[in-house]
Amino acid sequence: MVRENFKTDLNELKEDVMFMMDKVEELIEKSVDALVNQDLELARSIMKLDDEIDNCMYEIEEKAINLIALQQPMARDLRIVFSVSKMITDLERIGDFCVNISKETIKIGKEEHIKQLVDIPKIKEIIINMMKNLKISFKLEDAEIAFEVGKEDELVDDLYKDIYRDILNMIHESTECTNQGTKLLFVGRYLERIADHITNICERVIYISKGERIEIN
Repeated sequence: MVRENFKTDLNELKEDVMFMMDKVEELIEKSVDALVNQDLELARSIMKLDDEIDNCMYEIEEKAINLIALQQPMARDLRIVFSVSKMITDLERIGDFCVNISKETIKIGKEEHIKQLVDIPKIKEIIINMMKNLKISFKLEDAEIAFEVGKEDELVDDLYKDIYRDILNMIHESTECTNQGTKLLFVGRYLERIADHITNICERVIYISKGERIEIN
C-alpha cells in the first residue's frame, strides 16, 4: 500500500513538471511574439506569467522534499526525484530570460525595428519544438529523444552567431543603430541561454533513463 501511494505521488510530481513545462513553453512563445509584433501589453503580462512559474517551482520543490523525507526512494525512483529538483530550476531560469526579453521589448517600445526580425523568430520556433519534444522524452523517460532534442541547441547557437554578426555590422555602419541593436543582441543571447537550459533538462532525462551523466554538447 505504501509503495502504491509512492508511485501515485511520483506520477503526480511528474505531471506537475509537465504542467510547468507547458507554462514555460507559453512564456517563450508570448515573449518573442511580443517583441516581433511590438505588443507592449503582452510584454508586460509576461511578468505575471513568470510569477506562476515561480509558484510551480516552489510547489514541486516542496513535494520532492516530502517524497525524499517520507518515502526514502531508492535507485531509479530517487534519480527521478533528484532530477526533477534540478529540472525545475532550469525551467525557472527560462522564465526569467523570458522576462528579460520582455523588458527589452518594452524599452524598444514602438520604435521601428532597425532590421526585419527573421532569425529571432526562427530561434523561437526551434526552441518551441525543443520544448515539445522535451516533454515527450520526459513523459516516456526516453534518452534517445532527449539526446536529439539537446543536439538542436547547435542550431540555436548558429543563428545567434548570425544575429550577432549582422547587428554588429549595422552598428559599425551607423551609430544610430547602437541603442536598439544592443537590445536585440541581448534578446538573442537570452534565447541562446534558454536553449542551453533546455539541453540541461535533456541531460537530466538521460540520467533518469540510463543513470548516466553526459554532456550533450
